[in-house]
Amino acid sequence: MVQVAPEYRTSEADLARIPMATGQADPKSGQPVMVPLGQIATFTRGGAPNQIDRRNLERVSTIEGNYQGRPLTDIVREVRGRLAQMPLPPGYRFNFGGEEQDFAETVGYMTESLLLAVVFIYLILASQFGSFTQPLAIMFSLPLSLFGVSLALALTRGTFNMMSMVGIIMLMGLVAKNAILLVDMANKGRERGLSRADALVAAGQVRLRPIVMTTLAMIFGMLPTALALGAGSEFRAPMAHAVIGGLITSTLLTLIVVPVAYTFLDDFAGWFGAKAMKYTKSPAEYEEYLARRRRSTAGGEPPREAKPEDGARAAGSGDGSRSSGGEAPKSRGSQEPVDSTRDR
Repeated sequence: MVQVAPEYRTSEADLARIPMATGQADPKSGQPVMVPLGQIATFTRGGAPNQIDRRNLERVSTIEGNYQGRPLTDIVREVRGRLAQMPLPPGYRFNFGGEEQDFAETVGYMTESLLLAVVFIYLILASQFGSFTQPLAIMFSLPLSLFGVSLALALTRGTFNMMSMVGIIMLMGLVAKNAILLVDMANKGRERGLSRADALVAAGQVRLRPIVMTTLAMIFGMLPTALALGAGSEFRAPMAHAVIGGLITSTLLTLIVVPVAYTFLDDFAGWFGAKAMKYTKSPAEYEEYLARRRRSTAGGEPPREAKPEDGARAAGSGDGSRSSGGEAPKSRGSQEPVDSTRDR
């Protein structure tokens, strides 16, 4: 890079006197003919950046700004709307960086974490319940918490930020817990011979107290964070607001939505199982499956068969309570009745 000395470029006249070589040669000396720059160029005043920044081999110009009193998402939405109205020359575009870029990356990471959490919840529940449809009934309670999250953030004038997303991930496990208690109790009731409707009603009555107790314990545990009393606690407050709002709505709606979803999915599982048994098993096995499904749905499921060890225990207890002749053993302190008329 060649640059003219500072004393030869202090004014426009100095620049006009700079000698420039032409393509013609002097006949006497053979050197190129020199002419002033002012004869072959026109000078125009303009502006230029002091520093040229590049990113990915492209020139960039950074515009920075601060915000206060408004959410980042609202400001970005307004800026995008104004930029859409600005005509740009070909090859120019706008990209957001800074906090907006970090927020977009965080939302992507949190979305991936949320999807993985839902998948892991389903896999664990399917292995524990031994069913592919009952975990779906439990997971119907997960979207119910999102309504409470939105309502709580709107009432507290909170924003959807990184901490509120952490609270949503926490809710996935807390909300599923209530539905697990309900479905597990309903399954036990059906094993005892109750109909499906009676088992769900009994499960709601029995499990209502532990569900309310655990929910209240979590809500009161989150109250200090939600009130944002300490220094810097306003950063963590959206997480507590999301958890409290999601727990309230999910607890109220789980007792209604989960039994309904359980009923529909159980009917679907029975219909699908009947179709599979019809084409893969013998007619006798197919009829036996239908009868078992009717007993399981309407109640009256027969008690489980006694195991050999249960019979051994029953036989052992019978030996101790009865004599070899089949009569009850007499106690040591008892005596035979005496006929008083015999002595007379």
